[in-house]
Amino acid sequence: MALNPYLIFDGNTREVVLYYAEIFGLEEPHFMTFGSMQSEQLPPGSENLIMHTFLEIAGTKLMFSDNFPGAPYQVGNNITLAYVSSNESAIRDAFQKLKDGGSVQMELQETPWSKCYGSLTDKYNIQWQFSHEA
Repeated sequence: MALNPYLIFDGNTREVVLYYAEIFGLEEPHFMTFGSMQSEQLPPGSENLIMHTFLEIAGTKLMFSDNFPGAPYQVGNNITLAYVSSNESAIRDAFQKLKDGGSVQMELQETPWSKCYGSLTDKYNIQWQFSHEA
């Protein structure tokens, strides 16, 4: 089980991640793009934006993404907490409790990268992502 910081950028995630990888002497990570999900809902030209990648720095997984294409971006709201666990029951329980008084961006559901993924903003305006990791 892990609680990972998730940094969101406005179209320059690849540049940021490659910079940090060089600084910390890490291999170039795998980049999952929005276009790899083959969604018809993407604005033209956003296919190469980064949907997800991560670097492990000093034992901590630092996760990165470009802002979802077409969604508003605001510096200061570009950090989320990612609750990653192999315990699906714990994910569902925490999600249900945190959504009380908050707002759900994506209900828990199966995605190509997780059998149980969802996101919400809690009542204190903290953004959370939940992901099952086998």
